[in-house]
Amino acid sequence: MTGVPGPGRGVFVTFEGGDGVGKTTQAALLQEWLTARGHTVVRTREPGGTEVGVLIRDIVLHHRGEIAPRAEALLYAADRAHHVEHLVRPALERGDVVIQDRYLDSSVAYQGAGRVLGREEVRDLSVWATEGLLPDLTVLLDLDPARARERLDADEKPFDRLESERGAFHDSVRAEFLALAEAEPDRFLVLDASRVPADLATDIQGRLQALLEADAGVVRAAD
Repeated sequence: MTGVPGPGRGVFVTFEGGDGVGKTTQAALLQEWLTARGHTVVRTREPGGTEVGVLIRDIVLHHRGEIAPRAEALLYAADRAHHVEHLVRPALERGDVVIQDRYLDSSVAYQGAGRVLGREEVRDLSVWATEGLLPDLTVLLDLDPARARERLDADEKPFDRLESERGAFHDSVRAEFLALAEAEPDRFLVLDASRVPADLATDIQGRLQALLEADAGVVRAAD
């Protein structure tokens, strides 16, 4: 389930990229823009978008002991399956716009490439967990990991398990995100995250506006 949404279905937008690229900022700006135009917006994140997800998030990001890479991938997939069934899919069926911080592309990049578990294996796991639900639009905010680390340092917050990984890990994650975007150009919008946030927001709004207008055209044709 991807591409232009059909009648009676909402729009699913995901934000991807390394830590510190500005996903939270852009998701908030997009929510504000959509709400001002009368859209019902559900904003969420992975992991942690549900009560169960909060528990899983604490394990995968803040557990002090070692977690086996395959176990880590399975935990993310478990969160995703629960999240989609109980929050994302019902919102889309109501016709809402879902704005989500991270989805299956993050698992492919972080566990598939960063943990070297394999792109196809990790992607297939998430596709199975979500019954094939893919975003209509994925915004990839791309930034050199060293620059992103400077932003995280400036926040003066403790790093989580993934943020604490070495530079080579984050280089692999970035390369995988870009490879995913190259493979699915119709779904991805790749933006240079070093640009001014307001300019990035304008580009995202323009891409989403075109998607919403195409959706409206489908609905009118169906009527």
